[in-house]
Amino acid sequence: MLRRLSAFFLDIIQVVVFAVAIFLFIYLLVLQPHKIKGDSMQPNFPDGEYLLTDKVTYRLEEPKRGDVIVFKAPTGNGDEFIKRIIGLPGETVSISNGKIYINGEILKESYLSDKIYTSSASFLSEGKEVSVPKESYLVFGDNRPRSSDSRVFGFITKEDITGRAWLVYWPIQSAGIVQKIDYNY
Repeated sequence: MLRRLSAFFLDIIQVVVFAVAIFLFIYLLVLQPHKIKGDSMQPNFPDGEYLLTDKVTYRLEEPKRGDVIVFKAPTGNGDEFIKRIIGLPGETVSISNGKIYINGEILKESYLSDKIYTSSASFLSEGKEVSVPKESYLVFGDNRPRSSDSRVFGFITKEDITGRAWLVYWPIQSAGIVQKIDYNY
């Protein structure tokens, strides 16, 4: 009887250890949950929304313009930001009359309202032009007037990127795959 009981508990411990190992593998290497904090990505990603971040894609391919990413905040306090990739390595980016220009061509952003915004940011402000270095990206929030993004803190590097926003899972009415943006370049 004692043998059966110990075998039963050993089986339970094995199942629990296996389940924890699978969870850690997925959490650390494949997918990670994130909660959106703040209004910088409104209305596309509202404050309090939960999403899963794909941590594998950028090990196999380069980030693309329009990808919504989670990355280490430049503040260095362990926080993470969610923003949209706008400028890619080797490109020249400028802001003029509230519009973004990539290599001299206006960036058509269908996911934003037509409202023109102005920027008095220190790194990339109205009328200024920057060249994106190798392995670096410019990222902007969708809610430009209320976003602290590359216009303020400059470039982020590929190694700062935690992953690509892949799936919104809460609230249920917003659940679904994060849409890819086609800029028709």
